[in-house]
Amino acid sequence: MRKSKLQAANLEGNADDVEAAFYDALQNADIDKLMACWADEDDIVCIHPGGPRVVGAVAIRATFEAMFANGSIRAWPERVRKIESLASCVHNLLEKVEVLTPQGPRHAWVIATNIWHKTAQGWRLVAHHASPGTPSEIQEVSGTPSVLH
Repeated sequence: MRKSKLQAANLEGNADDVEAAFYDALQNADIDKLMACWADEDDIVCIHPGGPRVVGAVAIRATFEAMFANGSIRAWPERVRKIESLASCVHNLLEKVEVLTPQGPRHAWVIATNIWHKTAQGWRLVAHHASPGTPSEIQEVSGTPSVLH
């Protein structure tokens, strides 16, 4: 665990930079880099699509280690919507996930929310909630009219 804390201390930048490191770690199946993106708090939370609420660094690490046993997770954040304040950021996004099928690679979509807090070590993830999406790109529903009159 000490190695993760040392790596966490070396992650710099804003929430966007640490989010990029998180998705890079997913794509490279790098558990230490991935865990370095998380805050050092007892109540950090991760919910994988269709899965239970996983609480705490040990349990979260175990879920990602189990997923990495099958290889990396080819996921890219897209259409990020942000709400930012001085010490927290909420990113709602679509994850474009590459899924290997008998017909070759296909893409699916996952709806995710990442919550970032500014800690003594910099911006860190305190919650990742991913919900099942659809095989095709998700159409966004918004209260903003697409055509102004």
